[in-house]
Amino acid sequence: MSRIGNNPITLPEGVTFDINNDVVTVKGKLGELSQEIKDITVKVEDGTISLGRPSESKDHKAKHGLYRALINNMVDGVSKGWSKELELVGVGYRASNQGQKLDLALGFSHSIVLNIAPEVKVETVSEKGKNPIIKLTSSDKQLVGQVAAKIRSFRPPEPYKGKGVKFVGEVLRRKAGKTA
Repeated sequence: MSRIGNNPITLPEGVTFDINNDVVTVKGKLGELSQEIKDITVKVEDGTISLGRPSESKDHKAKHGLYRALINNMVDGVSKGWSKELELVGVGYRASNQGQKLDLALGFSHSIVLNIAPEVKVETVSEKGKNPIIKLTSSDKQLVGQVAAKIRSFRPPEPYKGKGVKFVGEVLRRKAGKTA
């Protein structure tokens, strides 16, 4: 029994939901998202979306919960939006952006220039005495996570001093290091 798949999704005000040939489209104030859905039935009644599966097979149970989560993330994305914040910890680590181009100085001999997808809004905050912060916002949760993971992959945090690119609020497991 899929517990997640059985939960109904409530549509907030200003969000429209449409199904056409197994493609679900959600429109809201922050944009429009679409997702293809196979083997699962979708019903809309009185501002709530409910999903059903044709059988109790393992594949159908897995897709039931998956598609319910994807549709819920789409509804939340077009109404509230998704955001991630990354923190650059290290001496001389800097971040700046010119529109959709993110320029990172992460201790390499060269700076890293990354072109961010137009659906993701990028903002950099640099205050004196604090670590630089990169803020990513979009209506697509998957895209925000993918861009954040790409930025983090350039210099993941290391366990001895904690230097690197980490998520704001992320707790790192620290190691003791060598004793003399």
